Amino acid sequence: MKYNILVCDDEKDIVSAIEIYLKAEGYEVFKAYNGLEALEVVEEEDIHLILMDLMMPKMDGMTAILKIREKENIPIIILSAKSEITDKIIGLNMGADDYIIKPFNAIELIARVNSTIRRYTSLGSAELNEETLTIGRISMDDAAKEVRIDGEIVNLTPHEYKILRLLMKNKGRVFSSDEIYEQVWEESAHDVKKVISVHISHLRDKIEINPRKPDLIKSVYGMGYKLEDQG
Repeated sequence: MKYNILVCDDEKDIVSAIEIYLKAEGYEVFKAYNGLEALEVVEEEDIHLILMDLMMPKMDGMTAILKIREKENIPIIILSAKSEITDKIIGLNMGADDYIIKPFNAIELIARVNSTIRRYTSLGSAELNEETLTIGRISMDDAAKEVRIDGEIVNLTPHEYKILRLLMKNKGRVFSSDEIYEQVWEESAHDVKKVISVHISHLRDKIEINPRKPDLIKSVYGMGYKLEDQG
């Protein structure tokens, strides 16, 4: 299968360079130069991954990500010259899946793209189709890649989905932030507590009755997270 990647950045030279790298890997590339153009491409094309700049005219990347997340679970990698951890956390809070700081290394970019595509497509693999998981209010249909809370479908990003699946498959087991990152992101963990905390917070917002007093995804002080069945 040929995967379609949308590259959105107001610097055309960067878009052209990324297009060369991605086409050399066999990807089909769609281009946009602001958030509004990105939304149009997502509406018209079957996009499997988005590389999104943050600072752009007409509509910035953050706004575009929020609008995309209202309807789609397409994985998104942020491209930004901002290296501060707060910007990374804000991007993840907006619904992005990963973050690359410009100027980036072409080899790293391709590695992250390949890894994200692999994680995203693996959600429909035969392994995930073996069963439907049900714990308390949560029902996960792996074949349809759907999660329902009390019968209502909730919209999860690929990383949120895989974190929830990991916890559901291992009900009651405590996973550290590093363990969650290594199993979901499939790469070594380095200083990932804030990243995992953001994803857990988003997951709680979507599945808990009261995210501030979660009864499903529990924090174990100093150790990590686990999923409990409160019936």
